[in-house]
Amino acid sequence: MKNPVSLFLIVGGVVLMVFGIHAMNSFNSDVSRFFTGSPTDKAVWMLIGGVVAVMAGFSFVWRGSK
Repeated sequence: MKNPVSLFLIVGGVVLMVFGIHAMNSFNSDVSRFFTGSPTDKAVWMLIGGVVAVMAGFSFVWRGSK
């Protein structure tokens, strides 16, 4: 883990995923799920952004280790 950018991406991605999970279980998401059948866009985008950031961070670690 010599590259601090990869560490930042991994930690930031995990934090985004945690916030996204909490946002999916919020009252606003419950109301949106009742009317539309899906959670709020904010919750979904936080989860997607977190997954992408973690994948990018691990790809930097994997690419840098060669």
